[in-house]
Amino acid sequence: MKRIEIITERLILKPLGTEHFQTAKEYSMDYENTKYMCRLPKETSEEVMEFLSCVEAEWKKEKPEYFEFAIFYEGKHIGAVSIYFENGAGELGWILNKKYWGNGFAYEAAKAMIEYFAANMGTSHFVAHCDAENVASYKIMEKLGMSKIDGQGKRRNRAASQDSFEYMYEMFVPNCDADCATKIQN
Repeated sequence: MKRIEIITERLILKPLGTEHFQTAKEYSMDYENTKYMCRLPKETSEEVMEFLSCVEAEWKKEKPEYFEFAIFYEGKHIGAVSIYFENGAGELGWILNKKYWGNGFAYEAAKAMIEYFAANMGTSHFVAHCDAENVASYKIMEKLGMSKIDGQGKRRNRAASQDSFEYMYEMFVPNCDADCATKIQN
């Protein structure tokens, strides 16, 4: 697979990999940063490295099943954004180091993913899930133009002692070229 780099007004999205170990460890092992996540927090440095190694290997495939990008702001790795393909839809996900919350970075990165994958990969169906208590995440989904289609699902966040409710959002965008993609969300 060719190396994909997506540039937005403030961010650069680059393939996530083992070279991002220290910064990924900082946000993925922090309970406050990950309390609404199903597969986080990572409990050991080895878990972080194993995940990054798998992501790196996926990038090397001719036809990856998912794409994990490191989010860079002013040259600093501040989080990650991903798209996983299943049943014809691209499932979006994001995480930011809590030091960068509240600046619109997750929205900007997710919007760029929608535009890129609609224009370059022909993806027209996007979904996203979040814990029902994760107001920041579902506000991003709504700002992206996604609609809530389910609010009854259950999930177990990795660090939680009980199940919580999950929201599922989706959107459909036209298959289009790069010029069209910039008009998807303004």
